[in-house]
Amino acid sequence: MSEKTFPSHARVVIVGGGVMGVGLAYHLAHEGWGHDTVLLEKAELTSGSTWHAAGQITHSTSSYGLGKCVDYNIGLYSGGLEAETGQAVTWHGCGSFRLAYTEDEMDWLRHTLSVGRSLGFNIDLVSPQRVAELHPFYNLDGVLGALHTPDDGHVDPTNVTMALAAAARAKGVRIIRRCRASNITQLASGEWQVETDQGTITCEHVVNAGGTYARQMGEWSGLQLPMTSMTHHYFVTENVPEFEALDRELPVIRDDKKVSGYIRMEQKRGLIGIYEKANPNAVWLDECPWDYENWLFDADYDRVMPWLEESLNRMPVLAERGITREVHGAISHPPDGNPLIGPAPGVRNYWCCCGTQIGIGWGPGLTRELARWMVHGAADISMRDYDPRRFGSYATKEWQVIKAKEDYCLRHEIPFPHFNRLAGRPVKPSPLYDRLKSKGAVYEEVYGHERPRWFAKEGIAQHDHYGFGRTPVHDVVGDECRAVREAAGIMDISAFTKVELSGPEAESLLDRLVANRLPRKTGGIALTHMLNAAGRIELETTVVRLASDRFYLVCAAFFEQRLLDHLDRHRGTADVTVTLRSNDWAALTLNGPRSRDILAACTDAPLDNAAFPWLTAQEITVADHSLWAFRMSYAGELGWEFHMPRDAALAVYDALWASGAPLGLADYGSFAMNAMRMEKGFKGAGELTNEVTLAEADVLRFARTDKEYIGREATLAPARRFVCAYLEITPDGAHDGHGGEAVLLQGKVVGSTASVAYGHSCGKILAFAYVRPDANVAGTEVEVVIAGTPRPARILGAPAYDPEGLLPRTDAAQIPA
Repeated sequence: MSEKTFPSHARVVIVGGGVMGVGLAYHLAHEGWGHDTVLLEKAELTSGSTWHAAGQITHSTSSYGLGKCVDYNIGLYSGGLEAETGQAVTWHGCGSFRLAYTEDEMDWLRHTLSVGRSLGFNIDLVSPQRVAELHPFYNLDGVLGALHTPDDGHVDPTNVTMALAAAARAKGVRIIRRCRASNITQLASGEWQVETDQGTITCEHVVNAGGTYARQMGEWSGLQLPMTSMTHHYFVTENVPEFEALDRELPVIRDDKKVSGYIRMEQKRGLIGIYEKANPNAVWLDECPWDYENWLFDADYDRVMPWLEESLNRMPVLAERGITREVHGAISHPPDGNPLIGPAPGVRNYWCCCGTQIGIGWGPGLTRELARWMVHGAADISMRDYDPRRFGSYATKEWQVIKAKEDYCLRHEIPFPHFNRLAGRPVKPSPLYDRLKSKGAVYEEVYGHERPRWFAKEGIAQHDHYGFGRTPVHDVVGDECRAVREAAGIMDISAFTKVELSGPEAESLLDRLVANRLPRKTGGIALTHMLNAAGRIELETTVVRLASDRFYLVCAAFFEQRLLDHLDRHRGTADVTVTLRSNDWAALTLNGPRSRDILAACTDAPLDNAAFPWLTAQEITVADHSLWAFRMSYAGELGWEFHMPRDAALAVYDALWASGAPLGLADYGSFAMNAMRMEKGFKGAGELTNEVTLAEADVLRFARTDKEYIGREATLAPARRFVCAYLEITPDGAHDGHGGEAVLLQGKVVGSTASVAYGHSCGKILAFAYVRPDANVAGTEVEVVIAGTPRPARILGAPAYDPEGLLPRTDAAQIPA
């Protein structure tokens, strides 16, 4: 193909030539698709947001998956990319500090240290004195400590992108500059057609790497890709005389509390970056102008002045220096701050590689995972936090702006576990929202739905309490767990995804998508998993047979679009009707030894084991409303789930509450639900990810060898890399852990935790962890690094609560004395 000939076809077309688009081209080439990939850029490479990035990157992250990406990126920048291409990337390996002024910040750093240990990072928690030794110019008044990550640094964004482009070209990628795309449409064949000012190109896969243009590019194809352009400042000072005599570069300082940003050297000058915590600035709400190139806005000193002044107080050597460069550029912010990396919702082979607010820091690692996803069908890290399908139609433009502003203001705040982002809510309240809120419900948002987390009681204010250590919520959750274990508890679970499959070929379609055997009889219930061709887990779902040709699927809320897309991708010409019930049906769960007594007072249906066996479903009447009752329990107790039209939910709840209150019925939320599922050893979303097979997740008992299904061969292969272990950890009364912590065997890292919760019924911290297979032996003594300190732990061979699983199957009330 001549360089001057515009291609008519390609396997992959990437639209956008910033670090994300070029990074994906580079990694697709390394996965073998280089000669089949074309990248289009409307101007010059990096001319959107990439060129004006400050270019910092740090190992200081509490996210296990993102930590893997960051570590890869630093290795790439610090030597790998230059060695591959011979092209300089201008890496400055100066290290960095993240400062802490409060005990909450120190706890954050301790947790980050624990995660870093599991990833093998060069990371340490140091005193202010050590900071002063390596950075004598920073005012450390009030600083309690700092996280030191010596392998961090910063890099020239343009040089990095050009080096990635050179490597991609060397492996066959065609990069076409000064080629503006104007439309992306899907043909009847399923292929994508990209129209440009140089011609039209047809491809199997199209990638939106449009940066600040990505949202409006999505609209060409009828897609809603949630992100908003927010502007961010950094300033470069005059030369600093005190820097002239230095024989090394000072570490980057990340000062979240005082500066709300970062300060570093830029050659012999100072560079100050600020994420102001008030009046954040959103731009281009309708569309980013197409003729903008290397665009910057005028500096808005009024907006950033409080933090700029404090940065000069913190770094006095900069106070007398003038500002020689003002960089005020636009960056994409999705509603939750995480990029959109993966399949676009509702279509095939349209991939998102956009919405990245920290492209240099996160980009190459995430684009490597996207390339693996596209080529092999699965990424090697959990992509749940980045999957574009985590948002639904509720993510309107107005809501996107509200959430992007919220995210910008939180950019340099402590990322507390379970931090509840309240802006723009509620979006999809359940029919019980007001009733439960009046009873103290503290809500969380899941896929737009409001779900109770916990119920505030007298003496504890009805707002979230945050901390890396235990908070007052710990005891409240304990009370909720005890109520379920000793009497009964009721929870609004309307947020679950609810999908109905019907039609003459519904059974055959579902049977080849799930690893477990489908329920054979009407009313049967099965827990099963849908897999991809690589045998990795797409999602876990409960399947209920409502009739011979009708099935009801229930799964976690954030899997809704993934489930719909998976069904659509594999249905072919099957005569099947897919009906989404999530928004017009509600659901409740009733659990505990008194649950049969409570339900019996509200229905004429017989509820004994003979009439209503474990893991079966029946249509019954409660409070004059017909509903589906499923005898199952995520809490591991005698219990039922009730699924019904929305307009029935309040009456059903009131009836159950009226009969249950005298018997000790209590409301409970997702925090208690999680603690109880951990006591029962039930795997959840933290364990069942696209990273693992059923064997590695230790749920192979839900797979069958006597049937064919997608991913079967890979699923039935033994776990080779790691396996999910179940641990109990000795409590210290202050910190319980939050996931991602290192697991040590004889002092050496053998894995990391996935989920951690305190088991109120057994008085132990419980965890699932992915460890080397040889370490997963019941009774093995290990350690888990919690809050920076190794804690004794032991591998369990059975659930910590009701190990034989008798309580959910009980036929008579078993009330503790």
